[in-house]
Amino acid sequence: MFCTRKISWNGFPNIEKIIIGGIPHIFQVGYGTELKLSNKKDYSDVAVRENITYGFLPNSNDSYARRDVFAWNTTITELAREGRIDDARQVFDRMSERDVVSWNALIAGYARNGRIEDARHLFDKMPERNVVSWTTMITAYSQNGRVVDARHMFDRMPERTVVSWNAMVSAYARGGMLMEAHQLFDRMPERNVISWNAVITGYAQNGRMSEAQEFFERLPNPNVVSWIVMIAGYAQSGNCKAALVLFSKMLRAGARQDQSTFTMVLSACSNLEPSEQVKNVHALIVKKGFHEDVVVGTALINSYIKSGYINDARCQFDEMPEKNAFSYTTMIAGYAQHGKLEDACYLFDRMPERNVVSWTAMITGYAQNGKIEAAEELFEKMPEHSVVSWNAMIAAYVQNGRIASARKIFNRIPEQDVISWAAMIAGYAQHGQGEEALSLFAQMQRAGVKPSQSTFTSVLNACASLAALEQGKQIQTHSIKTGFGLDSFVGNSLITMYAKCRSVEDVSQAFDNMGTRDIVSWNAMIAGYVQNQRIEDARKVFDKMPEKNLVSWTAMIAGYAQTGNGEEALKLFVRMLWESMKPNQSTFTVVLSACANLATLKQGRQIQAQVIKRGFENDVFVGNSLITMYGKCGSEETFHVFDKMPERDVVSWNAMLAGYAQQGRGKEAFQLFEQMKKTGTIPNEITFVGILSACSHAGLVDQGWHYFETMSRDYHITPGPRHYACMVDLLGRSGFLDQAKDFINKMPVEPDEVVWGALLGACRIHTNVDLAKCAAEHLFELEPQNAGNYVLLSNIYAVVGKWDDVRRVRAMMKDRGLKKEPGCSWMEVNNTLHTFLTGSTIHPQTKEIYATLEELSRQMKDLGYIPDTNFVLHDVEMEQKEHILFHHSEKLAIAFGLINMPAGTPIHIMKNLRVCGDCHTATKFISKIVKRQIIVRDSNRFHHFNDGFCSCGDYW
Repeated sequence: MFCTRKISWNGFPNIEKIIIGGIPHIFQVGYGTELKLSNKKDYSDVAVRENITYGFLPNSNDSYARRDVFAWNTTITELAREGRIDDARQVFDRMSERDVVSWNALIAGYARNGRIEDARHLFDKMPERNVVSWTTMITAYSQNGRVVDARHMFDRMPERTVVSWNAMVSAYARGGMLMEAHQLFDRMPERNVISWNAVITGYAQNGRMSEAQEFFERLPNPNVVSWIVMIAGYAQSGNCKAALVLFSKMLRAGARQDQSTFTMVLSACSNLEPSEQVKNVHALIVKKGFHEDVVVGTALINSYIKSGYINDARCQFDEMPEKNAFSYTTMIAGYAQHGKLEDACYLFDRMPERNVVSWTAMITGYAQNGKIEAAEELFEKMPEHSVVSWNAMIAAYVQNGRIASARKIFNRIPEQDVISWAAMIAGYAQHGQGEEALSLFAQMQRAGVKPSQSTFTSVLNACASLAALEQGKQIQTHSIKTGFGLDSFVGNSLITMYAKCRSVEDVSQAFDNMGTRDIVSWNAMIAGYVQNQRIEDARKVFDKMPEKNLVSWTAMIAGYAQTGNGEEALKLFVRMLWESMKPNQSTFTVVLSACANLATLKQGRQIQAQVIKRGFENDVFVGNSLITMYGKCGSEETFHVFDKMPERDVVSWNAMLAGYAQQGRGKEAFQLFEQMKKTGTIPNEITFVGILSACSHAGLVDQGWHYFETMSRDYHITPGPRHYACMVDLLGRSGFLDQAKDFINKMPVEPDEVVWGALLGACRIHTNVDLAKCAAEHLFELEPQNAGNYVLLSNIYAVVGKWDDVRRVRAMMKDRGLKKEPGCSWMEVNNTLHTFLTGSTIHPQTKEIYATLEELSRQMKDLGYIPDTNFVLHDVEMEQKEHILFHHSEKLAIAFGLINMPAGTPIHIMKNLRVCGDCHTATKFISKIVKRQIIVRDSNRFHHFNDGFCSCGDYW
């Protein structure tokens, strides 16, 4: 049968349709061109381009018309899926006949393309609606983050099916409103496996795997989606071991495995130690007959690469019977990630067919390995540039710190997409150019480009770096308007932004308002509270976390360490080990810093044993932390750690210099500095802080001037506030107070509180009241809430007997709600920290401690010790002064150590304040009497007392 007819429809070009054997073939008549025959395979592109589709076109026959409506509905759906929603609307408007499916298809298309208001407007105009119409609108609102509107639509439905209920449950789950999802699930008149999977997915995506597991176990007949959602949830929350255990249960349950199952399990394997699990799953894949599947095979390659088995990845690649461009690209990217660029190039050159992803992978590989010129050359060789390749070059330049070059590429792109804008904004934000990032974001808005998730996260990071609170709030409002108000990534960036802007209330509100919280959200909250010194709030968040990962533990331990709660940091580290969480380099770094601040040498050694056990002894970051820890504990082991390090960076040398400075070992510091230069390590700002501090603690004025001038002359380092403070401290300690004041007056930058604090401290040593008053006035203005400055000035007045001035300064403190930090000393005995306050009587061994001090006092006086009551800064009788003086915290700690530590064992004591002159003298006498070494670390430096002498030479 052969028939033909020529038609014209609603302004579209002339179309010829020929029916051959009942099969329609379309001829398109061009303007003055020959007829072109297109079969179904060939003419679809032409038809879509002209807003028509293959199939029957409208005609007077009702049967044909119904089939024509179906064809046009399909066209609307396809155009919407391709992002051509305006073309889809044009097709819809020109249809001579529509059914409810036509309306539903366009509503769904608007929702898919983020045009929710257009979807709602069309819904309201529908002549009739069915359950699908209502459900489509619920899903539309859900996809665009408008859960409240979705629920309003759900409540208005005249009738509901299980599909409608599932849509609303999914809306709540997707929006992170898990309680509401659970409650609605419980109300459902009937449920199917999709209903269960919706709730399980919600819990899993929000990292609440215990609740997801509970629901999963209640599910009567889980399908393959149920298993995959659970496996993916565990893998994404970092609990890859649980993901594999569940996969084993899936196998035992006889559940069907498919392509998705194996790709998800392989993803979990690659993040689990030991990564030999990848090979076990590989064997199962072969057994189940999926080894020839190109998708599974490529996932295997990727998993081997992530597990560090690059050679196994190549073997898998070579054994694949079928490879596609993605297989090649995955292997190329793997080689590049492992620094094997030659292998990557070899494979790239032998690809049978390259696509834009392949070229992009190779460009990215060059950029990852710092070969930006090769990336540029390859980019220019591309047969044609797509927006993907342009974006790859932006990322390449950003990755190599060439932001100006990235911007030039951005400006050259013929038509930027949202990824182009996001990549460039991210580049500015990551390289400290926050203002440029915000400016480009404003330009993006003017261009009418809808920001993506990553755009919002980058621009919020820029606000965080600038502490631009108001702009951050405006961006939050914009994110809500564009449907990202409930997005977890945007929410996490908001928490970080508000935390860095010191807006703690907004931090809490942003967290509470999040539709979806993942483990990153909880970790961001902990970090935010820690940054704002709200350690108790951080701990409350930590304890409430439904699931914790290594980042959670490390963040909380770091919080305690950074806020002076070292004991809590160590306790939490021990608990972490008990809960079988394996520490990494970052964890060891923060817990060693806690040991350093507490000077808990024994616990520091135990942590080092853990470092060795976990295989991090050669890690440069951990090594630097060990040097700092041993240095702050006054242990010679710091030199052994430094000498054994296979690799050192500038931080390693700086840590050693800081250790020498605290010990007052100026000459050794100079020798180390010269050794550092010989290795080719270039000193930085911190290096000169260390060397100048060493000069200060050793009283080496000439050398200090030499190094201060060297840093700018030879290394082009502009002195900063800390360098100036070191010089003021050096001059002041050495008695050159007028020269120190003149040095401050000539500073090219405004002196800060550290500089004036150094001068005030020097005035305390040399009892210069007038200069102390001048320094204190500046400090009261710069940091009015620092009680230490008031106390120091008060003490200077007390030493010279100006008691009226003492009372005046103390009254100022009282009026401003400030309290003096009490003198506190502590020491470690049998892995327990014992703390002592001046005059304290609460220790269980108080009687023995005071009895020991009485006996020591008698023996010291026999040797010529005379209490120096000038260090009792109270207007009381002489006898009472002696009583106060001999109950200073460091003396209590020494007595405790003598009672509880074996004879001859060195006594290590830490003090929060500068050791007073009388305690310094008394400790020299005690070391001679008891014939043992006493090591005291005060707020400035170490003092090694031995046989009546101190390592500081009475200069501190």
